[in-house]
Amino acid sequence: MFDGFASIASHSDGLTGNGMSTRRDWLLQQMGITQYQLRRPRVLQGEIAVTLAPGTRLVMVAEHAPALQEPLIGDVLRVLQIQPEQVMTLTPEQLPMLPEKVECVGWLLGIDSPHPFSGVALHTAVFNELISSGAAKRALWQQMCDHDNLLFHHP
Repeated sequence: MFDGFASIASHSDGLTGNGMSTRRDWLLQQMGITQYQLRRPRVLQGEIAVTLAPGTRLVMVAEHAPALQEPLIGDVLRVLQIQPEQVMTLTPEQLPMLPEKVECVGWLLGIDSPHPFSGVALHTAVFNELISSGAAKRALWQQMCDHDNLLFHHP
């Protein structure tokens, strides 16, 4: 019984060429033990998953979220027919803690990272750059036009 394990262990000295990162990984593979990798390891480190409030239609992700009373934010919300209480703001650190699929619109301000938004994800510059750049505003409006059929309800 232990002889098989000893022979496996004795063959584990030359591990560098087989693609396994550690001796332990190699041994587990040889014994047919499947290793799983956590998708959200931060949850086990004490961080709590983020759940969307009922009725959330827009998730804004920014290092420093702009106030919903900002004129440009108000214009975007008005065009999208979204009320301020339907908006949730998150930091980039909270983004991976969202569920795997998020059905509402995502607005990533200055964030270039994977996201769980299954519908529309708008990508813009950080807010201070967005409000001071005509080109950045045009790019935002163009994205909204490109996703017109998903963002707006047409009769």
